[in-house]
Amino acid sequence: MTKDSKGGRYHSGPPSDHFDGTRFFNPSGKPPAGLTDLLRWKFREKPAEWPRSFPSPHHGARPQARIGGPSMRITMVGHATMLIQAGGLNLLTDPVWSDRASPVTFVGPKRVNPPGIAFEDLPRIDAVLLTHNHYDHCDLATLKRLSDRDNPRVITPLGNDAIIAGSVRPDRIATGDWHDTIAVGNEASVTFEPCHHWSARGMGDRRMALWAAFAIRTPAGLIHHIGDTGFHDGRPYADFAARHGAPRLSILPIGAYEPRWFMKHQHQDPDEAVEGFRLSGSTHAVGHHWGTFQLTNEPITEPRDRLHAALDRNGIARERFRALLPGEAFDVPPA
Repeated sequence: MTKDSKGGRYHSGPPSDHFDGTRFFNPSGKPPAGLTDLLRWKFREKPAEWPRSFPSPHHGARPQARIGGPSMRITMVGHATMLIQAGGLNLLTDPVWSDRASPVTFVGPKRVNPPGIAFEDLPRIDAVLLTHNHYDHCDLATLKRLSDRDNPRVITPLGNDAIIAGSVRPDRIATGDWHDTIAVGNEASVTFEPCHHWSARGMGDRRMALWAAFAIRTPAGLIHHIGDTGFHDGRPYADFAARHGAPRLSILPIGAYEPRWFMKHQHQDPDEAVEGFRLSGSTHAVGHHWGTFQLTNEPITEPRDRLHAALDRNGIARERFRALLPGEAFDVPPA
């Protein structure tokens, strides 16, 4: 349904431990910063200067049509867009091929590198995993292109169907609450997992649609995918491991974290990503949410540098947790 058909709401349903009947919230967590803090950040803090262009040496990747058997391959497209190939399936997370992460085309965070895979070189996509509705994760123009070309299922948390219905056929949208599971074929499934974040497309719809991480079960192994999260004392990781066991691969955000006083409850930093990796017992990880759109104050390569430093401090080989560049692929070793 559209927002208007629900009396200004995206989702109608009974209250729960993370839904008050109109808006979603983080149980025992912190609400997102308000307008006063946003203005303080924007007018008092000076962001690092990013280059206008930050090309990747891996640009122009041409993935295989399918990858089966025990193999698992992850290719970075850019920011939070990852191509997951496992169990004969092609899954795409938070697809953004537009030039800006913005509600308009003429202003807003602009790419400093093109997508690592040209849209026309994408293999056929079976399902899109959409974590939440922020513009750097939910790009309606790209969803429309994918729908027109491949007609994939779009798996997304409650309420986001109201936002994407004009870009994706309604019968191809599958929504779920935290802990719901949706089958995606080839003996694979996706479970919606809690994370500590929020949602909005504008000033009047804050937290009206749910946000989620994903437990992706494939014949090749378990994947823990997080689009955005605050660390929240490690609960998104420890609770995941308690429910699902240790993943073969974690796909974790490592960027858009400064200043900490403003971002800490919505975006973890690289040190927290490494601690979460440890808490989940994951065998390998890839870092995303860095190096494409400048959303916050840190320098462009700082997330990767801090990730390496945190791994070194914890005695974890850098090969186990990689910060991929656009177009770079990672063949995940067996667990």
